[in-house]
Amino acid sequence: MTKQLNAQKLIITIVVFLLSILFLLPFVWMLSTSFKIEADVFKFPIEWIPERWNGFNNYQQVWFGDFPFYIYYWNSIKVAVLTTLVSCTVSALAAYGFSKVNFPAGKWLFIIVLATYMVPPQASLVPQFILYRNIGLFDSHLGLILLGSFSVLGTFMLRQFFMGIHNEYIDAAKIDGAGHWRIFWSIALPIVRPAVATYAILRFIWTWNDYQNPLIFLRTDALYTIQLAMQKFTTINGEFYSLIMAAAVSAILPLLIVFIIGQKQVIEGIALGGVKG
Repeated sequence: MTKQLNAQKLIITIVVFLLSILFLLPFVWMLSTSFKIEADVFKFPIEWIPERWNGFNNYQQVWFGDFPFYIYYWNSIKVAVLTTLVSCTVSALAAYGFSKVNFPAGKWLFIIVLATYMVPPQASLVPQFILYRNIGLFDSHLGLILLGSFSVLGTFMLRQFFMGIHNEYIDAAKIDGAGHWRIFWSIALPIVRPAVATYAILRFIWTWNDYQNPLIFLRTDALYTIQLAMQKFTTINGEFYSLIMAAAVSAILPLLIVFIIGQKQVIEGIALGGVKG
C-alpha cells in the first residue's frame, strides 16, 4: 500500500511538473524574445537562447526612448500602492465592525453592502464619470485611487476571517478596559494578518492590471498607467515584436516580485482559512 501511494505521488508530481513547464513556456519565449534582434524573433525552430543577443537595447528603448516607461511605471506604482493601502485599511475596519461590533441593523446593513457586489462595475461607469467631472476628480490619480479603495469583496473576505476569532479574546480585552480600536489593532488584526496580506497582494495585482478605469477616467498622457502605456506602445511599435516583448516583461515584473515576496503570506492565509473557528 505504501509503495502504491508513493508511486501515485510520483506520477502526480511529474504531471504537475510537466504542466508547470507548459504554462511557463510563453513567458520564457517572451523573455527570450525581448533580448533578440527583430530579424530573429520568428526564426524557426525557436531559439530559446538567442544566438545574436541584442543586449539591453530593447529595454533601454522601452524605458528611456520616445515613449519612456519609467513615467508610467511610477504612475502605476503610486496608484497601486496607495489603492492597496487604503483598500486594506477600509476593508479591515469594515470587516471588524460587521463581525465583532454589535449595533442595530448591523446584519441588514452588511446584506445591503454585499448586495452591491451584484451590480456590474460597467453599470456604474456613467454615473461615476459624471460625478468625477462635477467634483474635479476626473483625469487625476486621486480619483483613480478612490475608485479601487472601497471593495465589497475585500470586506466580505476579511469578515470571514474576523469571525473566526473567538469572542473570548474580545471579551477578555473589554474586561481589561480596551476599546474596539485597541482590540482591533492589538488583538484582531495580528491574528488575521496573513488574510490581510493575501488581500493586499490580490488588490495590488487587480489595480496594476486594471485597464478599464484608467481608460475611462484618465486623459493626460503623463498620468497614464502601465496598462494604457502598453496599449499605446503596441499601437506605435506594432511591427517590432522584440520591443513589445521587452515592454511586456517590464509590465509584469512587479507582479512577479510581489508574488514571490508575499507567497508565504498567501499560504498562511489559506491555512488560517482552513482552521478558523
